[in-house]
Amino acid sequence: MRSRPSAEELVRLDVGAALWERVFHVAPLVLVGTREGGGYDLAPKHMAMPLGHDGWFCFACTPRHATYWNAKHHGAFTVSFPTPELVVETGLAASGREGEGRKRGLAALETFPATTVDGVLVAGCLLHLECELDRIVDGFGDASLVVGKIVAALADERVLALDDADPADVVRRAPLLAYVSPGRFARVGDTLSFPFPADFSR
Repeated sequence: MRSRPSAEELVRLDVGAALWERVFHVAPLVLVGTREGGGYDLAPKHMAMPLGHDGWFCFACTPRHATYWNAKHHGAFTVSFPTPELVVETGLAASGREGEGRKRGLAALETFPATTVDGVLVAGCLLHLECELDRIVDGFGDASLVVGKIVAALADERVLALDDADPADVVRRAPLLAYVSPGRFARVGDTLSFPFPADFSR
């Protein structure tokens, strides 16, 4: 087993944009859906997460991408959490735009209408969120934080955390897709209980 490096052995990194290209880190991988023209766009995002515990979800985006303007103009977005089996189709959603601004890669994704907002959800995903745009916070360099209030949620019953179910079995039965940035992914199926202290409370 490798010993812990001393402070003198640690490598100092550039804290600019190159930082996140130098180290691997884990993030969720989701497909954000937005209304676009007469149809809908889907874009994979890994800088995405719940914001607090009271029903907000956020993701980082840039005004250079259509997702930013679609969400701002239409006031809503959807979030679908793909399974590891959908990783190729999820990657294709990042394909470039062709004639009339359409992404050919989106043809690989089966969708169905959202229930509450004007949007689509991706079939075969484990969790779906429908969000009304709450705010967009600009100014994080080239990035902006897009925040939505969750107004509807749908889930595959296999991923539900039930009182009588072993959490490890739930995750093993329906593995999660994680993005290991930069440029890799992982299938998360084996999990362990986190060692919270006995007096821990949220």
